[in-house]
Amino acid sequence: MMGFEDIESTNLADVGGKGLHLGELSRVDGIRVPGGFCVTTDAFQRVVAEAPSIDAQLDLLSRVEPDDHAAIRSLSADVRRVVEGVTLPDDLAAAIGESLARLGEQASYAVRSSATAEDLPTASFAGQQDSYLNVVGLPAVLLHVRRCWASLFTERAVTYRLRNGFDHRKVRMAVVVQRMVFPDAAGILFTADPVTSNRRIAAVEAGWGLGEALVSGLVAGDVYTVRDDRIVSAAIATKPRLVQASPGGGTQDAPIEPGRQTQPALTDAQVVRLVRLGRRIEAHFGRPQDIEWCLTGDDFHIVQSRPITTLFPIPATDDQENHVYVSVGHQQMMTDAMKPLGLSLWQLTTPRPMHEAGGRLFVDVAPILATRAGRENLLGTLGKSDPLIRDALQTVLDRDDFLRSLPDEGPGAARAGDPPAPVEADPAVVTELIRRSQASVATLRREIRSLSGPALLDFILDDLAELKRILFEPRSHQAIMAGMEATWWLNDHIETWLGEKNAADALTQSVPHNVTSEMGLALLDVADVIRPYADVVAFLQRVADEGREGDGFLDELAGLAGGPEARDAIRGYLDEYGMRCAGEIDITRTRWSENPATLVPTILGNVKNFEPGAGKRRFEQGRRESRRKEQELLTRLRALPDGEEKAAETKRMIDRVRAFAGYREYPKYGMVSRYFAYKQALLREAERLVRSGTLREKDDIFFLRLEELREVVRTGEVDAGLIRERREAFRTYEALTPPRVLTSDGEAITGRYRRDDVPPGALAGLPVSAGAVEGRARVVMDMEGADLEAGDILVTAYTDPSWTPLFVAAAGLVTEVGGLMTHGAVIAREYGLPAVVGVEQATRLIRDGQRIRVHGTDGYVEILD
Repeated sequence: MMGFEDIESTNLADVGGKGLHLGELSRVDGIRVPGGFCVTTDAFQRVVAEAPSIDAQLDLLSRVEPDDHAAIRSLSADVRRVVEGVTLPDDLAAAIGESLARLGEQASYAVRSSATAEDLPTASFAGQQDSYLNVVGLPAVLLHVRRCWASLFTERAVTYRLRNGFDHRKVRMAVVVQRMVFPDAAGILFTADPVTSNRRIAAVEAGWGLGEALVSGLVAGDVYTVRDDRIVSAAIATKPRLVQASPGGGTQDAPIEPGRQTQPALTDAQVVRLVRLGRRIEAHFGRPQDIEWCLTGDDFHIVQSRPITTLFPIPATDDQENHVYVSVGHQQMMTDAMKPLGLSLWQLTTPRPMHEAGGRLFVDVAPILATRAGRENLLGTLGKSDPLIRDALQTVLDRDDFLRSLPDEGPGAARAGDPPAPVEADPAVVTELIRRSQASVATLRREIRSLSGPALLDFILDDLAELKRILFEPRSHQAIMAGMEATWWLNDHIETWLGEKNAADALTQSVPHNVTSEMGLALLDVADVIRPYADVVAFLQRVADEGREGDGFLDELAGLAGGPEARDAIRGYLDEYGMRCAGEIDITRTRWSENPATLVPTILGNVKNFEPGAGKRRFEQGRRESRRKEQELLTRLRALPDGEEKAAETKRMIDRVRAFAGYREYPKYGMVSRYFAYKQALLREAERLVRSGTLREKDDIFFLRLEELREVVRTGEVDAGLIRERREAFRTYEALTPPRVLTSDGEAITGRYRRDDVPPGALAGLPVSAGAVEGRARVVMDMEGADLEAGDILVTAYTDPSWTPLFVAAAGLVTEVGGLMTHGAVIAREYGLPAVVGVEQATRLIRDGQRIRVHGTDGYVEILD
């Protein structure tokens, strides 16, 4: 046994998360915690170890799939019966009796589970195990201790552990026994707003009687939000029922007299006082808390506090200024968490300072928003590319007290910025830029091959300067902006002159030099090589069905008729595009060359869905459609007043689009090519570090920043604890969804489409590729699991260049993340796919297999069934 007063921060393994926090709470000045004790995990282990057949049953549970509900239900029930039926050793029962005698043997107690992985900063297991209230007397307490132990194996708890990778044997159970408080009112306090994540706003929910009425959903409680000791909002609920103690033990719900149902459960002064107590608890634990409280008379008792694990972290700063952070991932179509090596390399690549939070990168735009010119420039740019980010920023600007305003004049003032100097629509400009990039990458590959040790790390850090020189070369920027600005010009002027929206979309089909769209069509050529050989197709189908990984299957092809040809075609494709993968801006992600099996399902889809020569025909059809659209527009323009002049100006812009729009994709291809060369060399170095005993595993390097890895290579020493800590942090970051805009108060702001042209029930988004298409929605979260047929509409969270091979089979595109010039939008236009991006929660609101209609011209999606 351990009394709350005896529990210290080192006792997590003994008393679990709930017990640990109660011990901590009992030592916070000014916080009243009802007395109690913990039955430790040692007692649980001792009793369970003596239970018959438990080992065999846990072995069976560990092998069950998380979605096999029937097996989990049956096996977990068997384990619970065994645990509930055990007899507690006499000395353990006596120790519990002594603890009860100290606190009052005939008092009422709450008996609650406290698992060792529960209520931690990185994993909230709240509600996964059971709690029992108003338990009276030693026999009843002993019974409910066993029930708490058994609740570790409820169907819900077992499923949760299977899905989140927790070993059933490693999650041990302590039990909290705490003297009951029979309150006038009770509820929950969040020291950060659970809706907006704003750390400066606390939320209080209050109801009559025990808090279980709110937790169980029996009644809705009064809800208050409080900021700086001031109640910002109050919603007083009608509370017809409450939960109270039953005379014979346990609880019961009962009606509330009519005159009291609409009365506030707390006074305003009590609400403010409760929040102050919450801030004291938050300061003690160092992070926002989810607190359970009871009110008896005018005294607050705290019965539990746990971290709020769903909040997105705030970038760390060393000042007291307000900041506004824009997500880099939403611009790069990569909202997944990144590992430290990937974060650091991206930060060393980009010219702007970037802040880390939750495994993602953000840019602080507060200095830009501080000036009128900066605001106009930023909002104007974002208005074209991502209206949701623009609206979120406008929401912040509308709060006059959040950001300082600075004059436009003076040092450091943001300027609206002049457009780049015009560049002639000469395709040779793009050809030369690509040639230089290719030559530089070839030199890198040649020079890095023989390097190791500190010389390798020094070389990579130096080569990043060459990467930035190529990425940000003024001529390259001019070419990209020339294509983008010509696109905007065409859309604006053609709509004004001819009333036609998004006319440039048809004009950008099959533009030259688009390495990403060429990559998708090239995989059709690979399918052409494979299609004639039935044995090869059948073999690749087995590779896909078995979920094979790696490149071993390529060697196995050699013994099949047509196998060598298929192998050479796939390897040729990988030579050109194997550095790509989903989330490719993170150097630590597995590349296609490292796991070619990733591409097999898409190759098989191409074999099934297309006829030979489809790649070349697809490109030629797009080129002809673009030509036809050009002639149509010029003819219609010439019929207008001043038509010859309008047509001539439009023709110049079309030529510019055709010359430069494809190059938009090349700089990232060049960057990712360099990243892959770095990665291959760093993994060779990691193998050396593993052989020398410095690292345990090769991928340990992914959890070190590049500068830290340089020191490890130099000294041969590494902080293994730091790597373990970062692995665990990354696992928690993966479960978080990054906001488009985040303030330094922690508020996540989504933004809204403020439109009145969307039909009722339709999902609004950003139109990025014109046209309308109706078809079956295929909701795909992982490219490897995609199974598209001709006519299907791809619905996903985001797409980056690695998804392009799927576009050739899709009839339309819907994504949750994206902008006018992000990769998915560019390729959708080039392939002629109607596309709507930035559709909030599209993968949740659209079900796989539903029939939908995508309005790529007007920017919305209709669900038809």
